[in-house]
Amino acid sequence: MIDIKFLRENPEVVKENIKKKFQDDKMVLVDEVIALDKENREIKQEVEGLRAQRNKLSKEIGGLMKQGLKEEAEQIKAQVTANSSRVDELTERERVVEEEIQTRMMRIPNIIDDSVPVGKDDSENVELERFGDPVVPDYEIPYHTDIMESFDGIDMDAAGAVAGNGFYYLLGDMARLHSAVLAYARDFMIDKGFTYCIPPYMIRSNVVTGVMSFDEMDAMMYKIEGEDLYLIGTSEHSMIGRFINRMIPEESMPQTLTSYSPCFRKEKGAHGIEERGVYRIHQFEKQEMIVICEPEESMDWYEKMWKYTVELFRSLDVPVRTLECCSGDLADLKVKSVDVEAWSPRQQKYFEVGSCSNLGDAQARRLKIRVKGKDGTHLPHTLNNTVVAPPRMLIAFLENNLNADGSISIPEALVPYMGGKTVLTPGNKD
Repeated sequence: MIDIKFLRENPEVVKENIKKKFQDDKMVLVDEVIALDKENREIKQEVEGLRAQRNKLSKEIGGLMKQGLKEEAEQIKAQVTANSSRVDELTERERVVEEEIQTRMMRIPNIIDDSVPVGKDDSENVELERFGDPVVPDYEIPYHTDIMESFDGIDMDAAGAVAGNGFYYLLGDMARLHSAVLAYARDFMIDKGFTYCIPPYMIRSNVVTGVMSFDEMDAMMYKIEGEDLYLIGTSEHSMIGRFINRMIPEESMPQTLTSYSPCFRKEKGAHGIEERGVYRIHQFEKQEMIVICEPEESMDWYEKMWKYTVELFRSLDVPVRTLECCSGDLADLKVKSVDVEAWSPRQQKYFEVGSCSNLGDAQARRLKIRVKGKDGTHLPHTLNNTVVAPPRMLIAFLENNLNADGSISIPEALVPYMGGKTVLTPGNKD
């Protein structure tokens, strides 16, 4: 959410930003906010004047009563009563107007960084850099669930019977590999100086609306029936929410946290055939990172954070590339975002395995997070980034570490987390 003072003083800049995001239907919101803001300021001015007049008239009433001028005092009392009624009327209108302003401001997208390429959707995202050589072996790479099944490592039929589509059982070596990747990612981020955190897996609605747009909320979040609670779609939501209504001492900045959590997502809409299996599911686990920092440091942190993800994937022998998200592919709160994509030798293309985002001061403003320093208080910037999210990450890992005989090589970095195993051998080879 942008600063209303900025909108008031720069309406054309806000409208141009909306155009860049191809959300022309939101253009009217700017003019509506300006009109409501003007009305709100006029209300406040009138209320202030009426209250000042009431104080003045109250003193006059006392003086008239001392002089025995009861009739004149009663006339002024009637005026004070009328003023009080008008103040009550205006106060109620002020409450309504401020709610209407807030509702509209929550829908106006954040101002994107000047460096963001303009484009309508993810098809216009821009490749930045490749890390590692994408290899296509001279033997067939099976579909990822077929690889897992060769290890007796997955049961989607049973999961479907228990929970429906979009769920899975991982078993044996595949389950161990899943946990090993998460444990390695945890220690990787701790070694980078981040504080490890296991956050709440449910959050209240005021946190949900503080960390994401209404459109994202509707598409992602599962609501707990009868309670003001939502299952988290990603742990950055509850991690940022930890600081709601808090004043962070300047000397405690930056706040750098890495978290483990399960994640729950509706995943609305139809997806392509390459997104069956465990690519797009309702429940998964993830290691995440967030940073709350001074505004002038946020772009430096943004660069560091996505590079951590690249470094981790390369340490597991997975080639990756980075894509700059274009304006139309940015969620409304984001200032700038880069996707990390892993190489799929089976598909012979890259696919998304993580995303790093700078949200400027939008979440801090919504959640009332401030930094207290010697020169007063100010809003910090917030950033988030996926460290690793199996089982999607397992797809890339299995395809890139699969040998011709169907075995899986374990990279050196992961060997300690796999009980010293350097190779996994299929359990039901024909």
